Amino acid sequence: MSISLNFELNDRDLEHFQKAMVAAKESAKDRTADDIIACSGTLLADAAKVHIPDFIKERLLRLDDMIAMVRDEGWHLPEEDRQRVLSALVYFCDPKDIIPDNVEVLGFLDDAVMIELCVRELKHELEAYDDFCDYREHEAKRRGLAPGELGRTDWLESRRDELVDRMHARRERDFGTGYGTSSGYASSRQSYTRGWRPGVFKFG
Repeated sequence: MSISLNFELNDRDLEHFQKAMVAAKESAKDRTADDIIACSGTLLADAAKVHIPDFIKERLLRLDDMIAMVRDEGWHLPEEDRQRVLSALVYFCDPKDIIPDNVEVLGFLDDAVMIELCVRELKHELEAYDDFCDYREHEAKRRGLAPGELGRTDWLESRRDELVDRMHARRERDFGTGYGTSSGYASSRQSYTRGWRPGVFKFG
């Protein structure tokens, strides 16, 4: 038997997660980008060692995408965009977060909620990266190449620039700010100064 759970986070609830993110950023202020990426990857590795509900696994796949975005040589995010993603990843470096990760079954629940919040904030980044990965995989196969072995190539750069421009335009449309018109292999699956919007979360 399985069940579906629906719950709503209001402004007060979201403030709790915002404070946790601020605390995580403070504790990670001396970490390098490589450190943040590595410890976020450790969370994924730890989660793979224990039984966790499928709804948490689904969110962890999106965390994997966020890690891939900042590691992917072919995608090579502009620095300001890369910092947005890294700012989201710092929360996942603390095993003693809202719910300690060693709590059986529910230890990664707060991580799943935080990932969902990050996915909403990084919606345009993730959409652009998903499209980039799909394009790379399709074109690589058409050309008889291995997608995972590709770095920067001229035919990828053109599509990458289009998608980054689209990402910036959509973010500017949503928030009224952007970084101008500048321009992973995870297709299978901000800082938070503007705050998170209340929303209903469906797990199950």
